[in-house]
Amino acid sequence: MTGFAVTLVLVAAAVGLLRWRRPAWYWLTFGVTLAVVRVLIRYSSVMDACGLTVPPPRWRLALARVANRPIPESRSPRILRLRPTRTGLVLRLKLRPGQDAFDVAAASDRLRHSFSMYGVTSRELRSGVVEVRMTGYDVLKRVQMPTEKETRPMRVPVALRQDGSVHYRDYRAIPHALTLGATESGKSVYQRNLVASLAPMDVALVGIDCKQGVELFPLARRFSALADDPDTAAEVLDALVERMKRIYQVIRAQQRITADVPDAEIAADIWDLPDHLRPVPVVVLVDEVAELALYANKEEERRRDRIVTDLVRLAQLGRAAGIYLEICGQRFGSELGKGITMLRAQLTGRTAHRVNDETSANMAFGDIAPDAVLAAIQIPAETRGLAIAGDSSGGWHRIRAPHTSLRQAVNICNRHADRTPELPELAPFRPTLPGPDATPVPLVKASSATT
Repeated sequence: MTGFAVTLVLVAAAVGLLRWRRPAWYWLTFGVTLAVVRVLIRYSSVMDACGLTVPPPRWRLALARVANRPIPESRSPRILRLRPTRTGLVLRLKLRPGQDAFDVAAASDRLRHSFSMYGVTSRELRSGVVEVRMTGYDVLKRVQMPTEKETRPMRVPVALRQDGSVHYRDYRAIPHALTLGATESGKSVYQRNLVASLAPMDVALVGIDCKQGVELFPLARRFSALADDPDTAAEVLDALVERMKRIYQVIRAQQRITADVPDAEIAADIWDLPDHLRPVPVVVLVDEVAELALYANKEEERRRDRIVTDLVRLAQLGRAAGIYLEICGQRFGSELGKGITMLRAQLTGRTAHRVNDETSANMAFGDIAPDAVLAAIQIPAETRGLAIAGDSSGGWHRIRAPHTSLRQAVNICNRHADRTPELPELAPFRPTLPGPDATPVPLVKASSATT
């Protein structure tokens, strides 16, 4: 008996240590079984305590009175599926008549405590069916992306959500996005993950980094064009606008709107074109947008207006031409001058890392998801990389990108350097890569003699 007790204590200590040091391993070995048992045993009582039950129908009450039987109990949502995952449980519920998906969402925090889970979120799949995702531990404390991810053209995984699912950046669904964050908030790591995820795809990357290229130049082998100062950035954006016009001419020539062509084959953007005519899509990454909008004299003001005008035109018209914007900055408000709020209105995707004040959070979510503003200003300073991601639909999620060092991102970009397309409009801005013993070469537009 003494040996059995000692063994039991050692096992309990090992389980506790595993739960503390390796919560993911604990969940896969012990936690998932305990959670399933706990949910199934407590389900009816928890639903009743959380107000997620409905009284029995009148015909059952009448039948109970006629048969002199006990009154039937209130009914809980019916469990359609209970599926364990690597981070928690997925519970699919069929709502009873009179219930609404908002009732489940409002009770999420109470469900979390009642089922002893780390987090609970819900979403409506279709009318009357709600999916409740439960996480067994803090998946954002140590981000581990799943090995199997759903990838398709212009859709890349960039972070992990709080409910354990993968956060994707889908350019065809959300063409343009804004990323905000204070210094040392993890904004650069998020951008680095984005570039590393796009590198293996057939896409052209264009970078605008006015910090002399220190953030994007190490990844230059995968970039078709790079600008490291506002003057060069203005010329790059002009070239992109000209490329957009040329692509629209190609689409117009290939629309095939004659009466004998089915409607499904009529071209309205580059994805409707035949493969041999489809131009390569372009993702434009702006590292610090404030450097493009600030000016100190009249000449710089004219350059600033030219840059902002080009960005607005690309945001309004670039989607069909396959030109997508990723704009990053510490702040993005009206203090940057005219045209900025018009540009922000075109940036559907919003991501906010830790910000220094509520006003900065309002710049990201004030016009689309006011609830996310409070979540953005509550991000602790010691949790770098944690962010709030949302879009114009009003929905938002807590996300965190896996830590990717600059060396890792450089290796990925170098490995896929052969996929870097050469675009005629952007050829003068192709980054010059010096040899190991050469002095650094500035990213300026090539002279006419070399082009």
